[in-house]
Amino acid sequence: MSLLEIRQLKKAYAAPEGGTHVVVDVPEFSLAAQAQVALSGESGSGKTTFLNLIAGILTPDTGSIKFNGQELAGLTEPARDRVRATSIGYIFQTFNLLQGYTALENVLLGMSFGPGADRGFAKLLLKRVGLEAKLDHLPRQLSTGQQQRVAVARALANRPKLVLADEPTGNLDHANAREALTLIREACRENGAALLLVSHDREVLGQFETVQELAKLNRAAK
Repeated sequence: MSLLEIRQLKKAYAAPEGGTHVVVDVPEFSLAAQAQVALSGESGSGKTTFLNLIAGILTPDTGSIKFNGQELAGLTEPARDRVRATSIGYIFQTFNLLQGYTALENVLLGMSFGPGADRGFAKLLLKRVGLEAKLDHLPRQLSTGQQQRVAVARALANRPKLVLADEPTGNLDHANAREALTLIREACRENGAALLLVSHDREVLGQFETVQELAKLNRAAK
């Protein structure tokens, strides 16, 4: 059984000129447990909306999202939040770190929405991403690459079965982008998490054995 199974997934928004604009129209998509798949998608292809639907941040208009055997599409918002908190990690392009909290506190706060804070594991994750000496640093005291590393540690904080990554190297320079991608993939592998990453960067996509074009999956992007 696939970890993630999507069928006839649709999401539309009201268009400024009236009517609706379909952003996501994916007849079928699946992801196996511990698989690592990249989706190529240009701006406007619906990639962020697609990930947000999988994460339960958005609800579909129609269709099925089955994650780890559970149908997500019909869950209440609190129930979707619980699934995301305990089983899905999300790495945002803009990192979304809380600026008033240290690197360690950002990871611990991510844990607090799931099973609960585990200070030892949080420190272990930050050590794994090379930030053992930066636990008490605020985001503004960290480089862009280091902030991305905190975001990776936070995404893995609750030992998720799936990590979603939305253009995770988009704000990094060439060297840091390559390093961050290697780190994300290795960390997911070590923690037994599947990885679904979307990017328009050909070099990033070239690092994956399995790459699918979102425009081919998503009829709305064609």
